[in-house]
Amino acid sequence: MFAVTVTFTLKPGTRDTFLPLMVENASTSLRDEPGCRQFDVCLGDDPATVFLYEIYDEGAAFAAHLESAHFQSFDTAVADMIATKTVHKYSEVIR
Repeated sequence: MFAVTVTFTLKPGTRDTFLPLMVENASTSLRDEPGCRQFDVCLGDDPATVFLYEIYDEGAAFAAHLESAHFQSFDTAVADMIATKTVHKYSEVIR
């Protein structure tokens, strides 16, 4: 299994527009991508921070996610809403 975490810091005033797009991207990934096993959108005390936890069968499934039409559309739609984005990839998941 292959895990990905993403931390977004949103620009002020963008959360209400960003979140529905993020949730739709996550739902579509789970529904349409056979290699996507988990896609959690996590919110905490800081309204500017959105954390993602994603699990894929393998790295190639994550690469396919990045090339998918729904991700490309999401990425373009939210680009101006993001102050920072940090991505970490993990090639092994121990359960």
